Amino acid sequence: MCDAVMFGQLCSGNVCNTQRIIDKWGKGHYGASRCEAAAHSWMSAGGVGRLHKGVDIKCSDGLEVLARFDVTIEGSLIVYNDPNKKAIDEGITLSGEGQSTAHLVTDCVIDPGFDLMTEWLCLCPAGLCFKLFYVKPIKTSGTVVKGEKIGTMLPMQSVYPGITSHIHVQMCNRSLDPTEYLPNLCLDKSEEWLYRQDYLRRYYG
Repeated sequence: MCDAVMFGQLCSGNVCNTQRIIDKWGKGHYGASRCEAAAHSWMSAGGVGRLHKGVDIKCSDGLEVLARFDVTIEGSLIVYNDPNKKAIDEGITLSGEGQSTAHLVTDCVIDPGFDLMTEWLCLCPAGLCFKLFYVKPIKTSGTVVKGEKIGTMLPMQSVYPGITSHIHVQMCNRSLDPTEYLPNLCLDKSEEWLYRQDYLRRYYG
């Protein structure tokens, strides 16, 4: 078992890690289009342009951000280096602690508002490097244990009004999809129809 490094709760306000699906500013899945022409289009099918190299996990402005597993803090980071986005222009780089192993986890969350897979492969990410955007870190070095506060969610609404406030999770190796390391993502029932429509657009045109 790798309980010490199993991916856990990221935002203090979430029952479990809930992915941002879509809003007027764009979509939250890995590989989503970020072309400027489509950036403000509701339910846009995308187009050419740069791609989203992370996955967005819902977190309301001002909430505590928690370590998902035992981590080493590798330092703070600048997201945009843009004075117009200074309010959210911070983040943190982390790497995993422990031994690299894998095992099947069985769990159950009873909540009428969410669907959660009851079984998934737990990847124990020793040395796995990843970044969290839009987080004000409480420190920039040292180690943190799973569940401990590592920072505070910055005020996304002040820069992107109406967006689904979220933590952007990105691997240091941007070719890796962080969704693979978040197999226990929840789906908010209130957004299930958006998820289904977006899924159909992405995979069936």
